[in-house]
Amino acid sequence: MNAPARKTSTIGLRLACVQLMQQLLGSSGSMTRLLPEAQARVAEREQAQLQAWAYGFARYSGELTGLVDQLLDKPLKKKDLDVYLLMQLGIFQLRHTPISAHAAVDETVKVVKQLKKPWARGLINAVLRNYQRRADELESALTDVQRLSHPQWLLSRLQRDWPEHWQGICEQNNIQGPMTLRVNLQKGTLADYRQRLEVAGMASSTVDDAPAALRLESPAPVSQLPGFEVGDVSVQDAAAQLAAGYLVRYSPDGGRLLDACSAPGGKTAHALESGIFREVVALDQDAQRLQRVEATLTRLGLADSCRLQAVDAADTAQWWDKLPFDAVLLDAPCSGTGVIRRHPDIKLLRRDSDIDTLIALQARLLDTLWQTLKPGGVMLYATCSILKAENEQQIAGFLARTQDAEALGVSRQILPGESGMDGFFYAPLRKRAA
Repeated sequence: MNAPARKTSTIGLRLACVQLMQQLLGSSGSMTRLLPEAQARVAEREQAQLQAWAYGFARYSGELTGLVDQLLDKPLKKKDLDVYLLMQLGIFQLRHTPISAHAAVDETVKVVKQLKKPWARGLINAVLRNYQRRADELESALTDVQRLSHPQWLLSRLQRDWPEHWQGICEQNNIQGPMTLRVNLQKGTLADYRQRLEVAGMASSTVDDAPAALRLESPAPVSQLPGFEVGDVSVQDAAAQLAAGYLVRYSPDGGRLLDACSAPGGKTAHALESGIFREVVALDQDAQRLQRVEATLTRLGLADSCRLQAVDAADTAQWWDKLPFDAVLLDAPCSGTGVIRRHPDIKLLRRDSDIDTLIALQARLLDTLWQTLKPGGVMLYATCSILKAENEQQIAGFLARTQDAEALGVSRQILPGESGMDGFFYAPLRKRAA
């Protein structure tokens, strides 16, 4: 006999969202890891709503903090973080969702009973009512850090690196990115798949520079995408799809490819879909994330064409057979500052001190993996960062200390929202023949 379906009130959803944000701010993990655990505690039909609230909460966290702080006579105690977050959630719903004002206030106040803090009922009600009366005044008093919901360290770096674009970058980071598909051109043409989408009631558009990309006008569950389960299509931002184009352009003879930091597997799969590489070795230090690569390749029918290893790519003694690669894709660990619109919790979790650590790791990977590349071979350095220290300055330093390395053409920095894409950096490099 099937168990009865769980019923979750909007009160329960609000409580789940507050608890999720508590975990996130307590450094218990990223949204990618914590959200599925939180969704498992609510009804299936309400999991999408929880995700929308949680991502929106993270996206506007700076703004919400600034508004609530203006409405409190004194800061709350650390043990009452749940009450503080609950007030922020209520203002988020009043400001950024179509939920009626009455429901946003009333349902938020009712969560107090679940928190077992009856003293907070009147406080939360007063804060939310006061916000409704003084919204314009309060919003005009927000600082740049609060208004743009970006931490000061990141704003400072963006202002220094992109003095003419930093505000636009922040604004793009606070807009949910579009859903973009990568059509498997081994199985059909872009035009054919676009027609299949139209038949399914999904409008799409092509993307310049990304010949396998279709951008949906409205996002849809992957279960509704024609042929998704049999590998006809994948979900991947157009900027990430450019990696395969670089590899095909600069290593047209294919051969042996190393994908050094491969999870979650989109670029690995796209490289295999190009059909030019006879062997692909895909590494990732995180065994759990490597399972996602395996699942992706299995769905696409490409698992037999790729050797997967859970290992530190820089520790070549653990995995390299001394046979040089024709091409190396180094999608380096980075700050993720180019994909904040898809992972808004980056703004809450990343610290300025992380950047120097990442820069050192990137340099180590560049220097070490360069030794696995054959003379005449191509390395594609890529990040989803928009910080120059991780990108153009990193590559300038590598070229300066590596005598047999040369740049192939001009590196490319894509800023968030440019041609509708995520922020990405690409630098193709060639190893000079002896």
